[in-house]
Amino acid sequence: MLGLLLPQRATAASGGFTPFGRVMEKSVYLYDSPSYQSTTLRSFNMDEVISISGVEMGDKFPLYNQVWYQISDKGFIHSTQLQPVRIKFNEPDAGIPTHGILSEVTVPYTDARAKPLQNSEKAYRYYYATTHWIDKLVTDANNQKWYRVMDDRDESDKFYVPAEHLRVISAEEIAPLSPEVPLHEKTIEVHASEQLMIAFEGDAPVLIAPVSLGDKGKNPRWRTPLGEFQSFYKRPSRHMTAGNLAFGDYDLPGVPWVSYITNWGIAFHGTYWHNDFGRPRSHGCINLPPETAKWVYRWTQPEVPYDMQLIYQPGTGTKITIV
Repeated sequence: MLGLLLPQRATAASGGFTPFGRVMEKSVYLYDSPSYQSTTLRSFNMDEVISISGVEMGDKFPLYNQVWYQISDKGFIHSTQLQPVRIKFNEPDAGIPTHGILSEVTVPYTDARAKPLQNSEKAYRYYYATTHWIDKLVTDANNQKWYRVMDDRDESDKFYVPAEHLRVISAEEIAPLSPEVPLHEKTIEVHASEQLMIAFEGDAPVLIAPVSLGDKGKNPRWRTPLGEFQSFYKRPSRHMTAGNLAFGDYDLPGVPWVSYITNWGIAFHGTYWHNDFGRPRSHGCINLPPETAKWVYRWTQPEVPYDMQLIYQPGTGTKITIV
């Protein structure tokens, strides 16, 4: 099974980018064909990184997603169980401003530590496509370079991540989309029964994407509210926490591209802990793949200035309807 293993750094850095999948559950099974009715070949554990060689449509279960990933020539894993990731190492940027700059994780995962030392206590594991504010480049005694991460949950928290694992995001990359379209011409409809969102410019749909709304069947307080809202409060990164992890609550650093529509925390945002869009999976928010959430963040109003961690403008924003 050597072909399924995470490649060595030199291989990943030197040759283009090969797609991989990170296991997002405690364990997942490899099947000999794209069907849950087929024979299981072996299992993989949480955070293992596996080479993906292709995509196939499988049988009709589950109805909302028949996409399977082919794992080299070894078998198939359903797409909902893997986070699609790439592996890119970055040159450290010595020009980090003291007020901070936004960055993105470009490897399957990286461990944030309490100090810029490889054997320092691990504070969090940051996953691919999560976003983090960094404010300093530090070099340790072994000449390894680290970025200092500003954790927005508590301003006193500072963590350190290998600099090559983070990519600094440019202003052009998050510039507004379709700025020429008037605010009243942009609307988003979210259809709870279909777990689907549609963005419109006038009467023309410009994006249709599956979502995961609140799983009220698992917990009634996790429902997504219906009605009309606005995207008045936006952040490119947010450390989201709630309650007790033992009771299904969460502690999620670096949630990317957050567009809030209520003051009590309901938002569109990127999701790195599941790839199961098309059925309820959230605690009330509108879960999206990170790239789709980034599109929503850039397309909706108000615009977040590049050097600011948030914008909060009650009474303004793009109209959102959830039905």
